[in-house]
Amino acid sequence: MKTLDYIKFLIAGIFFGIVITKAELISWFRIQEMFRLQSFHMYGVIGSAVVTAMLSVWLIKKFKIKSLDGEPIKIADKKFNKGQIYGGLIFGFGWAITGACPGPLFAQIGTGALVVTVTLLSAILGTWVYGKFREKLPH
Repeated sequence: MKTLDYIKFLIAGIFFGIVITKAELISWFRIQEMFRLQSFHMYGVIGSAVVTAMLSVWLIKKFKIKSLDGEPIKIADKKFNKGQIYGGLIFGFGWAITGACPGPLFAQIGTGALVVTVTLLSAILGTWVYGKFREKLPH
């Protein structure tokens, strides 16, 4: 990968961080409102993202859209397994407890919420543990 590619990703990441910060998606208060069913804000954003993703995948498959490099985009079919339920529950509980999911962690740290570094390190450790014990977990 070329240096220019990394710069493009860095700019896209900074833009993403600014957008989610301005939209209050990194706000612990907004996340708690969502889990307490007190506000539609986060549900509206998440729902919009799901609809956008569904439409995008449908368009990519229907029109066989290629990447910017001209390569075909392949979206693999995924099989359901009960481990997804357990993982989703663990993810949701962690999100509710910490007020952070992986996307906004860096934006939260960037806004000065340095305590979120504990959440980031925990997410990294959790990923490592999953990789270490993946074969022994429910399929």
